[in-house]
Amino acid sequence: MLTLDSFNNDGGIQSVCRNLAYTLQSLSEKFHGDDFKMKSLYDSTSDDKYINSSRFKGFKGNFIKFVWNCFHNIGNSDTLILSHVNLLPVAIFLKIFKQQITVILIAHGTEIWRPLSWWKTKFIKEWVVIWSVSNYTKNKISKTHNLDTSRIHVLHNCLNPFLELPKSFEKPRKLLERYGLTKNQKIILTISRITRHEHDKGYEKVLKLLPSLLSTFPDLHYIICGKIDNHELNRLNCIVELLNLKGHVTLTGFISNEELSLHYTLCDTFILPSKKEGFGIVFIEAAACGCKIISGNKDGSIEAIMNGKLGIAVDPDNPVKIIKAIRHMLKNPSLASAFKRQDLCINNFNQNSYQQKVLKLLK
Repeated sequence: MLTLDSFNNDGGIQSVCRNLAYTLQSLSEKFHGDDFKMKSLYDSTSDDKYINSSRFKGFKGNFIKFVWNCFHNIGNSDTLILSHVNLLPVAIFLKIFKQQITVILIAHGTEIWRPLSWWKTKFIKEWVVIWSVSNYTKNKISKTHNLDTSRIHVLHNCLNPFLELPKSFEKPRKLLERYGLTKNQKIILTISRITRHEHDKGYEKVLKLLPSLLSTFPDLHYIICGKIDNHELNRLNCIVELLNLKGHVTLTGFISNEELSLHYTLCDTFILPSKKEGFGIVFIEAAACGCKIISGNKDGSIEAIMNGKLGIAVDPDNPVKIIKAIRHMLKNPSLASAFKRQDLCINNFNQNSYQQKVLKLLK
């Protein structure tokens, strides 16, 4: 398995890569022993929770050493898994020297929805099997690149096997105190990467709808979590100031994996009305933590919320629909449904099921 980076950064693609590495290592140990290796172009180290250091090698951005090592070891491999479309040039080079190797490409979302160079498209059509994270991504890339859908298989993402799942859904006192909130206060939550390039995530739209919501929920608080660049931080702070929302919005910045489930249980509703989700791991994480969920209805988010079984999908370009969904969620709390959402999510997106699907696809 070749990856750009899986451990030195956090994001949806990185999360998928870590889970897949963990799965492939588990299958290797179960059936064959020492037949799985992972090589990363940009990572320096791995995380032993996901993959043993003996199976991993990072090249810290040294492209020549990365390619040479892959070339030197390709003779021992019959399957090459690429975690990103940008690794196709390496696959083409390796395929020249071992033509019988099977090349599998993981298709996440926007990185492969865009137009590709003609030679990349030609190579994919002739030599590559695609594992797509959703039917939405499958259909989009098939249409964009004129690919045969029989070569594209859907592999929905799974929950992080190390995500701490809550056994109760009380708002954690530690976070209430940290953010100066009360347990009876209505809280909505977004977890996403916050950059100038991610406006389609929809967090800005939710922010601008808060003044309308405060008339019904005067103590409403919006928490936006995720690594944020300075440009976006300044821009969002200006919006907060302009709309007089100080005291109703918290930008937390990056949150650790250890505190992820705590933040999900802190909220009354998780919301991400995005338009460009290939799948949306945050939705299944939120559901596994019992959250009520509002997603967009124009991308792969619908599959993550199981076509409405785990939440409400709304038109991300319709503010009236978004407000209506938030009001509905905040006015209808139900502890029983939180347990139901958690069970349904875990039953559908657990590590064991994912492992069996990967095994079937490899066979």
